[in-house]
Amino acid sequence: MSSSSTSSESSFSSNSDPVTVDGPKGVGLSDPQHTASRRRMLDVVNALHLTGVQVDIDLPVIAVTGSQSSGKSSLIESISGVKLPRASGTCTRSPTECRLSYSEEPWKCVVTLRIITDKNGKPLGHPSNIPFGEPIYNKEEVEDRVRRAQRAILNPSLDYEEFLDESNKAVGREISFSSNSVCLQITGPDVEDLSFCDLPGLIASVGSGGSAGDIELVQGLVTSYIKKPSCIVLLTVACETDFHNQGAHQLTKAHDRDGVRTIGVLTKPDRIPLGEEDSWLRYIRNQEESLTNGWFSVKQPDSHALAEGITWEKAREQERQFFTTTPPWNKLDSEYQNHLGTSRLVERLSDVLTAKIAQRLPIIQEELQDLLTATDEQLNKLPKPPSSDALSEVLHLLSTFTKGLSQFLEGTPDEDGLLQSIRPAYESFLGAIRATEPDFRPYERQAAQRNPEAFKHTTPLFLKSEEEVPYVPADDSSAIYIDEVMQRARQSITRELPNHYPFLVVRDYIKEFIKKWQKPAEALFGEVQRILIRHVKKFVAEHFAHYPALQARVHSIVASVISSSADVTLQRLKWFSYLESRPRTLSNFLYSEYQHKFYDHFKASRPKGDVPRATFASRLEEYSDPNSDMYRYMTKVLNGLTEIGLPGQNPADLASLLPPDPYDAAIEIMAGVRAYFQIAYKRFSDNISAAIDYELVLGLDRGQALEQSLRKGLHIGSPDGYERCKEYIQEPRHVAERRAELLKKRERLESARKELADVWL
Repeated sequence: MSSSSTSSESSFSSNSDPVTVDGPKGVGLSDPQHTASRRRMLDVVNALHLTGVQVDIDLPVIAVTGSQSSGKSSLIESISGVKLPRASGTCTRSPTECRLSYSEEPWKCVVTLRIITDKNGKPLGHPSNIPFGEPIYNKEEVEDRVRRAQRAILNPSLDYEEFLDESNKAVGREISFSSNSVCLQITGPDVEDLSFCDLPGLIASVGSGGSAGDIELVQGLVTSYIKKPSCIVLLTVACETDFHNQGAHQLTKAHDRDGVRTIGVLTKPDRIPLGEEDSWLRYIRNQEESLTNGWFSVKQPDSHALAEGITWEKAREQERQFFTTTPPWNKLDSEYQNHLGTSRLVERLSDVLTAKIAQRLPIIQEELQDLLTATDEQLNKLPKPPSSDALSEVLHLLSTFTKGLSQFLEGTPDEDGLLQSIRPAYESFLGAIRATEPDFRPYERQAAQRNPEAFKHTTPLFLKSEEEVPYVPADDSSAIYIDEVMQRARQSITRELPNHYPFLVVRDYIKEFIKKWQKPAEALFGEVQRILIRHVKKFVAEHFAHYPALQARVHSIVASVISSSADVTLQRLKWFSYLESRPRTLSNFLYSEYQHKFYDHFKASRPKGDVPRATFASRLEEYSDPNSDMYRYMTKVLNGLTEIGLPGQNPADLASLLPPDPYDAAIEIMAGVRAYFQIAYKRFSDNISAAIDYELVLGLDRGQALEQSLRKGLHIGSPDGYERCKEYIQEPRHVAERRAELLKKRERLESARKELADVWL
């Protein structure tokens, strides 16, 4: 609203005693027939507004809004009966709440500052209602007091008391607009029972000293009121300006499209250009921009009358005379005559506000309880506030962390648990070791090259039942043929007796596959270490989620401990690899059994000439079919062996009855190497996985070593240990701010609930 005055924006004198205007003493809420119940409801809502709970729930309120120079201030003065400041322009920069209440006591006005935000604009938990000076008993003093109160609102960093000093004439301001309010509590025998909030007028442009952002600031402040479903919007529209060019109407309609909550007021009806009266009467008849509660029109004194010092009572009488004697207003039907004049407007405002309060009060009680419950739940989800005993708190956190980690390392049934995540790595490692199996083929290389499909790798029958998924080479690139084994054995002979071959042939074949084991072992170690670090990091983050400083430090220490354990684990893996580099086993029986089985397999797989399918091993495959000739023949042979005292034989054992083969020595070597591999790869796989689990995984928390490392690394026992602990558990700023916000909200809600119980229930 402009700081300059027009005739409708000026004020009247109030130095005469009131007279009854337009009906019995008191209008609206002061009607004796309705006074008690209506005033009680209004008192309840006023009490709730004082708690500031309107930030959280929708409270009934009348919000007076209008565009700049719409006659809004004059309307407010005509309703309240007091003169408000104009010259400084500060009246438009913060809400002014007027609480009017009928009283048989002499007229009185109490000015307070309702502070809902601090100097930085952040919401307070419980609003401060600060008395601003002593009660006023002379209406003429209100204007200056309100002007000083508005200056105090716009200079939040200064002491409010400074602005009560008569010598303080400062007009500067720290902020352009504020959501903090100047509150007027006016009582007296000539006062209507009504409460409303005068909002800053919407501005279309910025004058000197203003900011381009002021337009949006004002619009945002007005919107924060009128967007709420329980807000009754008193929209002022000046008849001297084109209706559709007045921004307040557009903004109001955006939030009350159907006009259910809006009451329209046409001001300055004496300024309507000649010939345009009918277009404005359409609003009074509710034919244009229809509103549920209709349109009203009021007439305020002109500048000449104000200069003459017209009284409030005389102004109301002149208003009535204008509408009853001036065409076309005096020609309106009687039903529309009730929409003319300030008194009629106040009656309608009273009725609408009372109805809204009566509708909302039962619901407000439920909403308060629901919000209190929800706020408590949100508070409970936050971490507990930092303990006053920081050292004990940190020690407790470390103790529960190490105990929880110990259980975590032992294993949990979770689908994404540590051991469940590591298991695929162990399986891949076992497959990699299994794939180093020497691929011995009991055929000559030339024969295999002539017919690769016929001379391919065959899996021993006993391995098919011993291993869940026997290894099958992907191709023939690593195949070792029997003639190559024989040639290598012959080349190794030195001083051996005939038909004897050096052990180094077997040893060299063994070393060839053992030297391939180090890389899969290190790959397994690296993968387990990565998984361990990832899971432990997540565990640390979850346990110390509310203490970022402590979390970061603990993670660093734990990572260091894992690194130390990793060095020990790597040394252990190398040690096991070194042990395996020297072929040795005490499992003599198992080795002999495997050697015998592999010998029979290789012997039975030897082809007869160039007809590989005629091998004894291929014939044995037919034994699995009970309807085959081989099954019938083999059954007779085995039964015969039992009858002559050789029970317990199986079909594969009969390969030893085959005639001598020039490659028997090579078959012996092949069987010995494969037998040792079958023992050694299982032993190595078990040892490596056990070493990694023991040294790297379980070693992280063996013998409370981790807790000791944490205490040492966190310097808990140092002279400044307590101060360090205070820093470790210092609450993150966002959590502290969230807690403070929720506590403030709870304070407002609880205060409102108590007020509702004390005043209404």
